[in-house]
Amino acid sequence: MATAAKTKRDYSLVGESTRRAIETGLASAEWYHTDVPRKAMKELMQRSDGPAIRDTVIWIAAILGSAAGIVWFWGTWWVLPFLLVYGVLYGSSSDSRWHECGHGTAFRTRWMSDVVYEIASFMLVRNPVQWRWSHARHHTDTIIVGRDAEIAVMRPPDLLRAALAFTGILDFRYALPTLVRQVFGRLSDDEKSYIPEMEQAKAVTAARWHIAVYVATIAFAIALGSWLPLVLIGLPRLYGSWHMVLTGLLQHIGLADNVVDHRLNTRTVYMNPVSRFIYWNMNYHVEHHMFPMVPYHALPKLHELIKHDLPLPNPSMWHAYREVWPVLLKQLQYEDYFLKRELPPAARPYRGEFHEVDMSAAAK
Repeated sequence: MATAAKTKRDYSLVGESTRRAIETGLASAEWYHTDVPRKAMKELMQRSDGPAIRDTVIWIAAILGSAAGIVWFWGTWWVLPFLLVYGVLYGSSSDSRWHECGHGTAFRTRWMSDVVYEIASFMLVRNPVQWRWSHARHHTDTIIVGRDAEIAVMRPPDLLRAALAFTGILDFRYALPTLVRQVFGRLSDDEKSYIPEMEQAKAVTAARWHIAVYVATIAFAIALGSWLPLVLIGLPRLYGSWHMVLTGLLQHIGLADNVVDHRLNTRTVYMNPVSRFIYWNMNYHVEHHMFPMVPYHALPKLHELIKHDLPLPNPSMWHAYREVWPVLLKQLQYEDYFLKRELPPAARPYRGEFHEVDMSAAAK
C-alpha cells in the first residue's frame, strides 16, 4: 500500500505532484495497448477526406441555417428553437471538431483540418496554439496529477464548479481573461511547461487575433444598438456548451488517476446517433486514447475489434451518471476513492501500480 496516498493532490503543472510524477516514472510513461493485428490497425488508421467533408458540410449548413433563423425571427418567440440549435452547434459540436482536427485525423488533407481547427478554437474561446500543446500533454500523461492540463474534475470534486460548467460561465470567467493576459505576451508557468518555447510567440499572436474579433463584434453590436451580433458570435459559448459538458465530463470523471492504462482512467459510453454526430464518436473514448491516430469515423470498428479487452461500456449517459454520482459524493470525504473498472475475464490484467492511490479506496 502506497504511503503517498495521504499526500494531497497538487494539480498545478509545476508543483509537488509534477515532481513526484517525474520521479515515479508516470510522466511520459509507456501506456498499455490492446494487441491489434498490424494489418487491421493500418486499415483503421487510414485517413479520408470523404467522411469529414460530408459531416462538415452538414455541420456548416446547420450552423448557417439556424443563424439565418435567428436573424429572421429576431425579436419574436419563434427565435428560440433556432437559438437552441445554433447554441449547441456553436458551443458544443465545435469541441469535437476542434479535437479531431487538432489530432489531424479528421481529414486526409492537412489544410482542411487546420481551417476547421482554427474556426472551432475561436468558437470555444480557446487559444489554438496553447490548446494544441495542452491536448498533446493530455494524451501523453492522461489524468496524471501534476502533468495533465485538462483534468476536468479534480479531487475532492468541486460540484458547484462542475454544475456551472454546463452554463459556459466558467469558460468566460477563465478563458477570456487568459486570452487578454496572453495578448500582452504573458504566459503562465503552467502554459510554459507544455508550450514549446518556439511556439509561445505564436500563442500570443493567436490570442491577439481572437480578441480583435471579439472587440470588433462588440463595436458592431453597439453601432447597431442590438445584441444580435453577440448572439451570433461569442454568447453561444455560454448557453450552448451544455451538450459538450454532458458528454465530455464522462470521459474520465470518477475513475482512477495516476495509472498508465486507459482502460482504468477512461470511459466508453454508448450514445444516440444525434449525440454521436455532435460528439464525433468521442463516446468511444477508451478506444480513442489507446489509439489516438484512428480517425473518428473508424472508432466504432475499432471498438468492435478490441472490446473483449476493455471494461463493459456504459449503455447510456444516464447509466454513466448514475454510476459516477455516488463516487463523487464519496470523494468529498475521501479524495482517494475511485471507481475501479472491471476488466473482462479474457482481458490482459493491469500490471502497473496504482500510484498515489490506496487500493482499499477503490469502489467495488
